[in-house]
Amino acid sequence: MTQIFVSIAAILGGLSVAAGAFASHALREKISERSLEIFDTGARYQMYHALALLFVAVLISRTPTPPTTLLASGWLFIIGVAIFSGSLYALSLTGVKILGAITPLGGVAFLLGWGALAVAAFSLKF
Repeated sequence: MTQIFVSIAAILGGLSVAAGAFASHALREKISERSLEIFDTGARYQMYHALALLFVAVLISRTPTPPTTLLASGWLFIIGVAIFSGSLYALSLTGVKILGAITPLGGVAFLLGWGALAVAAFSLKF
């Protein structure tokens, strides 16, 4: 699981940098300032959770039998990025407002991921 999470974290981190550059250079003149802010929020949260996923991978690598909650936190961060950041990217690029209704589901996945990480911390030996 460590290799999978590190690989996905690296991909998400790299794509976050690419999304930021894309927004800054290619989108600045093509979408509204508000849409640019929405896109930027997606990229920022993607990077935060790529780093969180990397941290989860490090914890897994240091634990002979990682708790299920630790594994769950990693998957919840991945799901959160897909739903939260993905819906914000789509909303900012298409203007389809209903996509904003999906975003909170990604936020819930992030919150559950952080909660699962907190629960896992109690069973880890540091």
